[in-house]
Amino acid sequence: MSLRALNYLELESQLERSGIGTAARQQRAALSRTDVEVVTSPWRGGSLPRATLSAATGRGAFADFDVAHCNLIGPGTVAVARHATAEGIPLVLHTHVTREDFAESFRGSSAVAPALGRYLRWFYSQADLVLCPSEYTRSVLESYPVDAPIRSMTNGVDVDALAGFEDLRGEYRERYDLGGMVVFAVGNVFERKGLTTFCELAAETEYDFAWFGPYDTGPHASKTVRRWVSDPPENVTFTGWVDDIRGAFGAGDVYLFPTKNENQGIAVLEAMACGKAVVLRDIPVFEEFYTHGEDCLKCSTRAEFRRALELLERNPALRRRLGENARATAAEHGLDRVGERLEATYEALLDGRVPE
Repeated sequence: MSLRALNYLELESQLERSGIGTAARQQRAALSRTDVEVVTSPWRGGSLPRATLSAATGRGAFADFDVAHCNLIGPGTVAVARHATAEGIPLVLHTHVTREDFAESFRGSSAVAPALGRYLRWFYSQADLVLCPSEYTRSVLESYPVDAPIRSMTNGVDVDALAGFEDLRGEYRERYDLGGMVVFAVGNVFERKGLTTFCELAAETEYDFAWFGPYDTGPHASKTVRRWVSDPPENVTFTGWVDDIRGAFGAGDVYLFPTKNENQGIAVLEAMACGKAVVLRDIPVFEEFYTHGEDCLKCSTRAEFRRALELLERNPALRRRLGENARATAAEHGLDRVGERLEATYEALLDGRVPE
């Protein structure tokens, strides 16, 4: 009899375009390569209204599962956590949100971050096991402190989903009027991800810069995001949502990610899987995954970022070497390995053990 695991992402439809949504999809793709049976809704009947009706008729509100693995921090997840605790079902809470990486994401998020930290300390402490994408994030959680076992596990990268990106190069470069060495980023446009550095570097250079990903100019957007996307430097393109993210990796040449805080950064691994030269801000989380001069270049100041781009522009051989090594690094984060580790984690918890 196979193990039945709940893999739950609260507000999934709203988070489809987010890194959290990508992480949850990759968990499910990884588990599809194992013997684990995955259910994605905790509610009997597949929805909360049906679950409410089921509870009213005495059949209970929750679906049947052996392990609960949750990816968000909201009220639906709290309900699942309480149910799992009451029924003796092992509870895995996956850390995609910390106080530190919530800051500088939305309007007012930095002001809310301290209160969020107190909530997260309580929330993650309910778990039988907290999973997080990096040892850096593990150290952050231990500093709160979270009162639960914490283990790190890469988000992984879905290499198969990126296949064929090269074929989209011409189409996407033409669509967004990009030429020469294209410096690019992928993902939601936030100041935390280094938006100001990205735009200021563009203003100081002549390369085409493109940020592939959605942005908000409404009431939830920060002033910084509204400023840059409404009046960017002439050589910067904000594409908004793109239907096929492979086009971004096809069109771009140097992946620039001057982020201030990350738990891991799935798009970095995607760029590496596509053999792109990657330029990163030198922050602690990247120390455990990437090596300066081998599979990336790391920078601390805007001047260092500018020199790195200039070096890569005049040295295509270096771009190729970094890209080849980056592809090898990404291969270490394949979904086969992620699936094996998740399955072993669930089995250990069901045996009453905390996995190593």
